[in-house]
Amino acid sequence: MFGSEQLQGVRPRARSRSRQAFVTLVTNADYAMGALALARSITRTGTRADIVILHTAGVGESDLVPLEELGCRLVEADHLPLSDEFNERHARGNLHANAPFTKGRKPSFHSPLDNFCKLRLWQLIDYDTCVFIDADALVLKNVDKLFDYPEFSAAPNVYESLADFHRMNSGVFVAKPSLATFKDMLTLLDSPDIFWRRTDQTFLETFFPDWHGLPVFMNMLQYVWFTMPALWDWSSISILHYQYEKPWEENHPKADRLKPLIDLWHEFHAGRDVPDIATFANPEVAA
Repeated sequence: MFGSEQLQGVRPRARSRSRQAFVTLVTNADYAMGALALARSITRTGTRADIVILHTAGVGESDLVPLEELGCRLVEADHLPLSDEFNERHARGNLHANAPFTKGRKPSFHSPLDNFCKLRLWQLIDYDTCVFIDADALVLKNVDKLFDYPEFSAAPNVYESLADFHRMNSGVFVAKPSLATFKDMLTLLDSPDIFWRRTDQTFLETFFPDWHGLPVFMNMLQYVWFTMPALWDWSSISILHYQYEKPWEENHPKADRLKPLIDLWHEFHAGRDVPDIATFANPEVAA
């Protein structure tokens, strides 16, 4: 199946074992660390869905070994066939200059062009439904019900105020793989002079203008911990997303404010037993 011309750019190491998959993207050693914690958190929920690691050539073999040993399905993914002009506009220096991040700090290993590799999920046509989850996230409870949601479903980009509800966050979304959809995406993606301000996120908002809203607890962004503490409820959160600064960064500028969340990530990454998360203190109490 994956030998056809339409599927150029993706190379799986093994066959699928399910018709459903959780998919993440790994583009370097840092995100491989994140993916290991994510995969361990998904495995802990008892799901029978595959865990697929889309990875670029920027990831070393030694960084992929722990993921393969955990039972993840590795699929090597090339960068998309985009024009030189597109790549120049969306290179890290140009994109951050034209659309700076003012609310948080993107780590040095963040490469905006890598983000568009997410779209290769639509080439994974041996799956009926995929749930994409960014590698800087944790699944805290079983979320298999997401496979019953329609394409395209995503949670709002809420991390500072309720005014953010009109924008989606592409760190978690539900999609139906389709080569026809993938072809249409490439056509729109590299339109003349196009500039996707927040890379894949802005593109997906445009491609799926009537996106279906997931509950905010399906993609709880870490800044909510201190910007809107009343919205935080450990017993309700299904997926925790560490947007901006990453929990494994040594020079984390918000480490003091996010310590309980960072400590939790390290428990998952190390493979230690995690206590009942519903019993954790919410931010008002923790403060």
